Amino acid sequence: MRKINLIVIHCSATCEDKTFTERDVDTAHRARGFRSAGYHFYVRKDGAIKSMRPLQEQGAHVLGYNAHSIGICYEGGLDKNGTPADTRTPEQKHSLRVLVLTLLKDFPGCRVTGHRDLSPDRNGNGVVDSSEWVKFCPGFDVKELLSKNF
Repeated sequence: MRKINLIVIHCSATCEDKTFTERDVDTAHRARGFRSAGYHFYVRKDGAIKSMRPLQEQGAHVLGYNAHSIGICYEGGLDKNGTPADTRTPEQKHSLRVLVLTLLKDFPGCRVTGHRDLSPDRNGNGVVDSSEWVKFCPGFDVKELLSKNF
């Protein structure tokens, strides 16, 4: 098994009123030249957690961080007009939390972060501010997943 020290949350960047299945993810990633879907897990709007890539295999979800990370993507991330937004359903919120907490039991000490939070710190202040995000993905602050008030 490879060493895992990072869990990265993504959104599929699809409109909340459209369906984007795990098969659609796989097709889109293959069209980009990947051998299969780059994420390890995909969370559908109904909360169903779909296994996409075995954990022992390196993902293809965030350049420079794939070797030691697990990629989780949820369906959505854009509102009906195609604007980045937190479109998670209550079922997705629950499933994401359960999945992350389960993975943390299997891989204790992992850092949990959003794809956007791995953007370069362009101003060098030690914090990746929203103005520095390469992508809006995911459409929420991942720290809230681990909050007791979630």
